[in-house]
Amino acid sequence: MGSLAIKKVFSLLINFVLFAQLVSSLEAAFSSNSSKEATALLTWKNSLQNDSQSHLSSWTSVSSSNLNLSRQNPCNWLGISCNLAGSVVKINLTESSLQGMLHGFSFLSFPNLAYIDLYMNALFGTIPPQIGSLSKLEYLDLSFNQFSGKIPPEIGKLTNLKVLHLVENNLNGSIPEEIGCLHFLTELALYKNHIDGSIPSSLGNLSNLVNLFLYDNELSGFVPPEMGNLSNLDQLFISGNHLTGPIPPSFGNLKKLTILSMFDNSLFGPIPSEIGNLNSLQELSLLQNNLSGSIPASLGDLVNLTLLHLNNNSLSGSIPTELGNLSSLKFLQLDQNQLHGSLPTPFANLSNLVIVSLYENQLTGSIPQGIGDLINLVLLRLDTNQFIGNLPENICQGGSLQYFVASNNHLDGRIPKSFKNCTSIVRVLLGGNQLIGDISKDFGVYPNLEFIDLSHNRFYGKISSNWGQCPQLQMLRLGNNNITSSIPHEIGNWTQLGELDLSSNHIFGTIPKEFGRLISLQRLRMNGNKLSGAIPFEFGLLTNLEYLDLSSNKLSKSIPSNFGDFVKLINLNLSHNNFSEGIPTHLLTISHISTLDISYNSLNGEIPSEIKKLESLVILNLSHNYLSGLIPSTFEDMHGLLYVDISYNELQGPIPNSSAFLTAPVEALQGNRGLCGNVTGLQPCNASMIYKHSSKRGHKVVFLLVFPLLGVVSVLLSFFGLFVFMQRRKTDPKSKQSKTEGQVLFLSILHFNGRTLYDEIIKVTNGFDALYCIGKGGHGTVYKAELTSGDIVAVKKFNRPLDDAGGNKFQKEFLNEIRALIDIRHRNIVKLYGFCPHVQHSFLVCQYLERGSLSLILGNEDAAKVLGWSKRLNIVKGVAYALSYMHHDCFPPIIHRDISSSNILLDSQFEAHVSDFGTAKLLELDSSNWTSPAGTYGYIAPALGFWQSKSLGESIQVISSPHDQRR
Repeated sequence: MGSLAIKKVFSLLINFVLFAQLVSSLEAAFSSNSSKEATALLTWKNSLQNDSQSHLSSWTSVSSSNLNLSRQNPCNWLGISCNLAGSVVKINLTESSLQGMLHGFSFLSFPNLAYIDLYMNALFGTIPPQIGSLSKLEYLDLSFNQFSGKIPPEIGKLTNLKVLHLVENNLNGSIPEEIGCLHFLTELALYKNHIDGSIPSSLGNLSNLVNLFLYDNELSGFVPPEMGNLSNLDQLFISGNHLTGPIPPSFGNLKKLTILSMFDNSLFGPIPSEIGNLNSLQELSLLQNNLSGSIPASLGDLVNLTLLHLNNNSLSGSIPTELGNLSSLKFLQLDQNQLHGSLPTPFANLSNLVIVSLYENQLTGSIPQGIGDLINLVLLRLDTNQFIGNLPENICQGGSLQYFVASNNHLDGRIPKSFKNCTSIVRVLLGGNQLIGDISKDFGVYPNLEFIDLSHNRFYGKISSNWGQCPQLQMLRLGNNNITSSIPHEIGNWTQLGELDLSSNHIFGTIPKEFGRLISLQRLRMNGNKLSGAIPFEFGLLTNLEYLDLSSNKLSKSIPSNFGDFVKLINLNLSHNNFSEGIPTHLLTISHISTLDISYNSLNGEIPSEIKKLESLVILNLSHNYLSGLIPSTFEDMHGLLYVDISYNELQGPIPNSSAFLTAPVEALQGNRGLCGNVTGLQPCNASMIYKHSSKRGHKVVFLLVFPLLGVVSVLLSFFGLFVFMQRRKTDPKSKQSKTEGQVLFLSILHFNGRTLYDEIIKVTNGFDALYCIGKGGHGTVYKAELTSGDIVAVKKFNRPLDDAGGNKFQKEFLNEIRALIDIRHRNIVKLYGFCPHVQHSFLVCQYLERGSLSLILGNEDAAKVLGWSKRLNIVKGVAYALSYMHHDCFPPIIHRDISSSNILLDSQFEAHVSDFGTAKLLELDSSNWTSPAGTYGYIAPALGFWQSKSLGESIQVISSPHDQRR
């Protein structure tokens, strides 16, 4: 027994020794691994910028003489996690304000690293290819940093990777094919970078992929059909790229897909009917493409769909009745297509609808009455269609409706009674119909109302004082109706009002002094009424006014002197009234005004010499008054003035040596006592008259460089504002002697001053050398100018300078371009940046369009082949939008009169932009709106076969949208 006990003790002793050796070796390995990884982490910390290192204060080294394993161990450091063996497996430093690069990070030192999250820092530089050595990595998030360069193909070696997020960096180049080797990948997010090239077909190998986010990059090419193999895909976002081609029918295999977002690309062709197989789909967003054909009836099988966005395409045909089966649908947008036919009655059964947008189509028939029963409806847009009949009787029954837009249709009848109590309404736009009713009885009190447009209808009655109980009102348009009343004093309660249009009614009485409380008012139109009496002094308190039209009334007495306080005013029209006395000098201090019309009044006295203070003035009409005396020579200092009309006054003496007078048509000067000058229709001046006129000038010559107008107009079917700035500059008087210098007028654009920009354009085009010519037209030649700032502009140089003999027609053409373009801001109309009427070179500076004119492309067989039918349809669509904007949204309306393929320019995405307004006619609203044929000879609208002996109106222009019969 003693021997057996000894053996047991000896055995236990051996086991203890072995265990001690094992513990010792593990401690050594632990210490070795920890030390190696700690050193690598500290090395990377030291490579970061100094400010960043303070955020990693727990990352510290310890001297060997004072060894402390708990502090030496990186597993206790901020953002570091280890496994049981003490090896680093996770680095999570999200939002840690780190600045630096990854090139100082030793990836090879972390054999067990499975998780890296550096989200939301300020790391920069390229992603090192050594990252491919992390063979155990499962999660990598480098999003919201400043990484640049290409995605390294070595990422394809991370075969255990499940999540890859590289969102919102500055990455470029293409998506590596090698990513298709990451077979365990469930989520790939590369959105908001600058990644280009095509989507690699190898992504179709990622059979475990659940979420794919590639949106907001610069991807191009066709969508690979192999993506239809991603059978586990739940969300697919590839919107905001430059993808082309059709939507692959193989997408019908993605049975688990809940969100498909492909909007804002250049996809074309029909929507595959196979999309109807995606029974789990909840959101389908295909807007802003070039998709054509009809809407597949199979979409009616998507019973789980809550969002359907097909707007801004070229879809045609009728809206399928089957869409009425989408009982879960909340958001429906089919606007800006070519859909026709009536609105299916089953739409009224979609009780969950919140937003319905069908505007800018060709829909006909009546609006289904059942739409009024949609109790959750918040927004309903039906504008710019051809709907007829009455508005739905229960349009606001649910009490949720906030935005109702049905303008520009053929609706008639009265406003539904339910609408009177629609207290939820925020915006209602019903202009351009044939609606009828008593405006004082059919509308209620709307505490949340911001915008209301009832213009161009047949409403009658009076402006009710109840409107004063709408404190949030920002826009009220009642123009072109049959309203017969005075303006209520409660109008002063509309302190938020920015736009008021009461024009072309039968409004009488005086202007209430309460107008002075409308301190936010920017646009006011009350022309074409029967307003009388004096303008109240309080009117001058409207210091935010930019547009004021009181023309065609019976207003009398003097023009208030405090109009000079309208420091932001751009356009003032007081014509066709009974104003008397002289032109107030305070009126001539509005430095930003570009259009002033006080014609057809009873103004007397002389034209004040202070008129030269109107430094931004472009158009001046003083005709049909009783103005007398000499015309001030100070007009010669107004280099921005392009058009003047002083006819039918009692003026005499020489006309100023100003291009506006020297190029004025005879009609603009006739009907005065004794004007003279070297102008057709006037007698030459004798020497004594010239001396008398010049003696009043003094000897001081002021040579100005004027920056007249830089406008920005925002249109949400609501209101727009125009902000203007002016800069003056004096030059040596001797320069006036030099014809080569001449007179330069220029908008300040692209952060240049006018003189500098003029000189640079002459320089970079080598004096308008033919080498830089990119097009020629009937009115001038267009040159490409690349400025030192890197901006590229198109310079349209007119064939004649402003002072060209017999240049009245040219001056009119130049003025037409300025008038037509100066206020326009539309994506399908060429943007005007500046203009210069110079004694040698008169030109416009406009937006540069990369692909040139449609005529140029169609005239080249190879280029025309690239312009497929989907692109052509999109071009027609863009031109139609531009014409619609000019006809219906511009005031006054603009008729181009020379729409041809030569005047349609295309950008890099083949988007159409209408140009060349040289023959444009701005319609007077009280005229018959007819104009004679003008412009380019060639194709004429078929409708003109019935109108050869008549003139053309805007209806003909809409009919004759551009097309080419050769291809």
